[in-house]
Amino acid sequence: MADRDWDAEMKKIDRQLERVSDEALFPSRQAPTPQAKAQVAEQQRTTSTFGVFARLTLAVALGVGMVFWPYAARCGLGLAGYLGSVAALVVAGAWSGIWTWRHRSARAHVLSLLLVLWGLVLGALEVLPRTGYAIPTADHPANWSCGA
Repeated sequence: MADRDWDAEMKKIDRQLERVSDEALFPSRQAPTPQAKAQVAEQQRTTSTFGVFARLTLAVALGVGMVFWPYAARCGLGLAGYLGSVAALVVAGAWSGIWTWRHRSARAHVLSLLLVLWGLVLGALEVLPRTGYAIPTADHPANWSCGA
């Protein structure tokens, strides 16, 4: 590396850069045209928020329904059904969260994120004692199956 003439190399690079226009080196960002702005405004105006709030309503109904879970969820198939429903709650919260983000609905987005958090908490209450991370209780035993 010591045998290279760096001054000559840099002069060569400078000559190459002088041949290239500034626009080719640094393309400027074009401001959005009035047509593009009108198209975005029209798309936002015609998009219905009904679908967004329908998704959110379904997710909230599932989240509230999880509080009133009517079946035994201590072990076996009851536990599997409960954890499946908890997974559905997390997916529904994420699903509504994506749509509320796309439609720039801030309060609804926060509610969607809270639904995801609620589902993760409900799942953690059942899974963590069974994996040895949390202390098992009578409501949340350490076994997955009912036979043990």
